Amino acid sequence: MCAKAHVYRRDHINTDEIIPARYLNDDTEAALAKHAMEDLDVNFIKTVAQGDFVIAGEDFGCGSSREHAVWALRGAGVKVVVADSFARIFYRNCLNNGFLAIECKGLSQKVDSGDEMEIDVTNSVLTNKTKGKEYRFIPLPQFALDIIEAGGLLDYVGKK
Repeated sequence: MCAKAHVYRRDHINTDEIIPARYLNDDTEAALAKHAMEDLDVNFIKTVAQGDFVIAGEDFGCGSSREHAVWALRGAGVKVVVADSFARIFYRNCLNNGFLAIECKGLSQKVDSGDEMEIDVTNSVLTNKTKGKEYRFIPLPQFALDIIEAGGLLDYVGKK
């Protein structure tokens, strides 16, 4: 299934840009989703659709350790964030919440907003259907795939 790319060609997109602190008085994904990325891209919430990709540069999710950033993106319908690298705490929050965070160096320079994308997690391949290009990404370790498949760390532990 193809989904649209939302590309941000910059590094160090922080959690306050993903979900501004002024909205942290709520912890429901639906409420947070209304404000996802609004300080970075005022049109994001108007253009994002279920299953879409966010693609960015280095150190995505830096700043505070708020899980709200993951909840806002997931609530807005984002399926996966693909970045050159992630802030360690944001990356772990993604895994803990069963949300895909994929490292693929340089992708933000090769994909344009609006391009139709597909992901094959099993084979570690991203496909830009619009441009007819494939990109390999760093495979997720099996434990991460198991946590994501379970729906997050709490569900994973609960099944053990």
